[in-house]
Parts: sequence; C-alpha cells; structure tokens
Amino acid sequence: MRKKLGISALAFASVALLLAGCSGGGGGSATPSETKINGKGAELVVWVDANREPAVKAAAVDFEKATGAKVTLVKKNFGDIRNDFINQVPTGQGPDITIGAHDWLGALVEAGVVDTIDLGDKASEFNPKAIQAMTYNGQLYALPYSLEAVALVQNVDLVGDTAPTTWDQMIQMGKASGAERPVVINTGGQAGDAYTMYGNQTSFGAPVFMQDSSGGYTNEVGMGGAAGDAFATWLGSQGKTGTGYISTTVDYDTNNQLFDTGKAAFTIQGPWAIAAFKDVKNLKVSPIPSAGGQKAGPFVGVQGFYVSSQSKNALLAQEFLVNYLATADAQKALYEADPRIPAWTALAQSVSSDPIIAGFIASAEQGEPMPNIPQMGSVWDLWNAAQVQIINGADPTTTWNKMITDVTAATAK
Repeated sequence: MRKKLGISALAFASVALLLAGCSGGGGGSATPSETKINGKGAELVVWVDANREPAVKAAAVDFEKATGAKVTLVKKNFGDIRNDFINQVPTGQGPDITIGAHDWLGALVEAGVVDTIDLGDKASEFNPKAIQAMTYNGQLYALPYSLEAVALVQNVDLVGDTAPTTWDQMIQMGKASGAERPVVINTGGQAGDAYTMYGNQTSFGAPVFMQDSSGGYTNEVGMGGAAGDAFATWLGSQGKTGTGYISTTVDYDTNNQLFDTGKAAFTIQGPWAIAAFKDVKNLKVSPIPSAGGQKAGPFVGVQGFYVSSQSKNALLAQEFLVNYLATADAQKALYEADPRIPAWTALAQSVSSDPIIAGFIASAEQGEPMPNIPQMGSVWDLWNAAQVQIINGADPTTTWNKMITDVTAATAK
C-alpha cells in the first residue's frame, strides 16, 4: 500500500517490416549488434514530448553509432502532436516517427499519414491489449510502449485494505468510515466525464461500440437497449434526485482535494492523479467494483510510436523502432523517464511488485482499449451531455435513448 507511482496514460507504437540486409522474415528477432544497415548521410526526425525525450535520446545514440544515421529529436507538446502530424505529413514537413496515443489511430489511417509495421517475433513480448489497440482493420500501425486505465483508489486508514467488489459494498464501507462522502467521482463538473464513468457503464453490459470477432471495433453503438437503460437508471439513482453520491459539482481538482483531505473514502482515478494525493498516507488500488453485476471494464489507453507514411527513410525508421526501442533496455528507460504501465510484458511483471502499479494493471486487465475508430470523435459531446443531464435529474431512459439515437446518426458513416 505504498504511495508510490509512475503510471499515466496509455501505449507505445510501431514496428517494422524486415529490413533489407536483415535475415529472414521476422525483423523483430534482430538485435542492434546484428544489424548491418548503412544510414550514413540519412536523418530521422522524431517527434517526442519532454517526458519521453531522454529515453528516446539514449536509444538514438546507440542507433547513430551503429548505422551512421543522424537522429533529430523535436520536442513537442503532446496535445499538439495529432493535429500537427495530420497537417504536416502530407506536405512533407512532418517527422519520420512520432509518439502518439492509440485512439488517434483511426483518424491517422483515414488521413493516410501512417504506415503499417511488423513486429515479427517481438510481438509476443508485448501485452496483447497493447497490440490490439495499435491495430486497425487487421494491420499493426505502431510500436506500443505503455498502457493506462482508471481504477478504484481507497484510503486504507479510513476503510481498511479489503477491496470492495460491488458498488453497494463500497458505499457501505465508505459510510461506515465516517467520511463526509463514501465515494467521490470526477464528472468533469458540468462538462461530463463518460471516460471515468465507463467502468460503471460496462458493468451493466453496455459498451460504447460493439467489437467484431477479432476484437476490432465496429461503428455499431453498443450502449442502447435494456443494458443501457439499466445503467442510465442506476446513474440517475446516484445523482441529484437520488443518493447524491455522483454530482456535477465535482471536477478533477475538486475530486482530488476531497479524497486527499479524507472527506471521501474512495475515488475512481487514474495513475496520473496519484501524485496529487499528498496527505493520504496509505492507498490501495484495485479494479473498479461492479455496479451492474458484470465485470467493470474501464477504457485502456495505449501510447507508442508511429511511422509516417511519407518518411523518406522508412527502413531506417522501422529499424530504429524494432531494434532500438523494442528492447528490454529501451522499454525500461522509457518507463523510468515517465512511469506508466509497461506494454513490454516482462517489464510490467517486474514493476508490479509495487502494489499501486499492480492495482492499476489489474484494473486495465478487466478493460478494453478505447475505440480507435474515427467515429469515436463524434460520441463524446453527446455522451457526456446525456450523463450530466441524468445526474442532474433528467428522466434517465428518455435522455439516454435520445443520446443513443443522436450517436447512432452521428456515427453511421
């Protein structure tokens, strides 16, 4: 129950087709010492944010020595990368490689700005959910490196270290603790936060989109019908005209302050929030308790590295990713630079000795990658607004079903 962490949001990217000069059809099995790539005079431009820059730089130094190529790192604000990449790649001004999130993938593919990769034998070294997240229409587009998901966080000094498995059990434990609130959940204030609430929703069997047999998302809305109605009814019962446990007066900072000051016994938060809990001495992190009787599966986010479809040095880019970033040492360096749940399975097992990290890993194992299809961008505003209205007292089923109709229309393409 140590209060230690470095996880944050989710996944690594890209791998490569076998390079000319490397043996066989499994480029993932090569090592830096085995590669005989002559990159003299070539330059790879890599977009990376400040957190990950030191780790990527270390891999770049080894790559430059082995190949003779130059690696230029361009530090970018992570929030600007997707739009800048989509806008600049077609003009020839973009990078060869960029860091990015998996839920950008559908938009990047539709814009024609990313290339496929092949991890070869190294695919087995990565968490299958991370590989799934970076796959679109059956093709892998990025080298994953990290995962993230929200989970239940409890104040052990208030409620002990037994993790509740149901919402009602959690509420009972929270009330018995004497805390002002049994639980606090960020709703984004009046903006809504369906992301944080998603584990509660899936526990009723109402996923945002349906998945096909391969695990890929379709544009068929999955949160309608009896399961969606049941979740909406439950959400209303927890809102303003019900118990009041879920409130649109709670935004991210308010949520963290209430939990950190002991006014709430439980919260549902991501690893990125742990550093905000400075006054809670003992934390426990566990999977989200079920409100609807089924497994509560949060969204899983993945981050990684993409290769530009317009790269003039595509083979070098693939070589850098597969043989210099997809290694145990590079993955460890990335974790140490910006601790998130590693997508590299052996490393994840190693760092899970930290119980805080182990709790977030357990929660992520219950979830599914956030949809990476372009239609997801048309869902958030409608979905968030409906949840806010229901929490504030609007008729749950009427409000929810209007949202389903609107989302279905918006994502029908």
